[in-house]
Amino acid sequence: MSNDESIEHRGGAALSREGSILWIRIDRAEERNSLDNDTIDELTALWAELQVDASVRAVVITGSGRDFCTGGSVHAGPPPSSLLDYRHATKGFHACFTGLWELEKPVVSAVNGTVAGVGWMLALMADLVVAADEARWIHAFTRRGMIPHAGDPTFMPHLLPLHVLNEAAMLGDAITSERLERHGAVNRVVPAAEVEATAREIAERLATGPTRSFGLTKRLYRRSLVPSIDTSLSEERAATAMLTVTHDRNEGARAFLEGRRPAFTGE
Repeated sequence: MSNDESIEHRGGAALSREGSILWIRIDRAEERNSLDNDTIDELTALWAELQVDASVRAVVITGSGRDFCTGGSVHAGPPPSSLLDYRHATKGFHACFTGLWELEKPVVSAVNGTVAGVGWMLALMADLVVAADEARWIHAFTRRGMIPHAGDPTFMPHLLPLHVLNEAAMLGDAITSERLERHGAVNRVVPAAEVEATAREIAERLATGPTRSFGLTKRLYRRSLVPSIDTSLSEERAATAMLTVTHDRNEGARAFLEGRRPAFTGE
């Protein structure tokens, strides 16, 4: 990874360098910055590279256009109108978010717009979170008749209070950045025009700090929170397999593709 300001594309992510700071911009604005399989695989490989790249001392994650990240691409995995088995379809997401969780470099997220689905993890698994005051946070999974997956049940309960997470998951209403700040999930809420500048200021401070100390601090804190990632992900796979054959799961997928409200029956 060259130490300059040229842009390198990895799947749907655009990488650029500002000295020892790496900027990762999800660059799929036409797809509302949803994450397809190629982008997930490239990000997974990138986390592994960053673990051993001493020239990178801080990372900033943001999105292009009006969205930060609106979840997984509907084109990732088998056709949603079929009986989906997400035990296999989410393996790439599991690897990606486990890699981000364990990355021993300081990470800042610059949340510039809408966050949905797995976008919550991409934003909130950063070490410090800067969010636009107008950003909308929509959990989205149960809106489609799904359970939270792709690692969400493993990591999110450690990042949000349980009842706030239940509200986001079960009611599905948009939550504001200001509310997440009150619950300690966001560090700074600023006008949209100031998001990147604020994230840059924080990243510059981190990039001149004791990088190894930061990395080991992250390791100790995060392994204290989630001592057994494999067990949690295994339980998620079992739950998604049970949900795969339900009416409501398939109705949610069809309704999303057809642009209508789902008609859930509880079955």
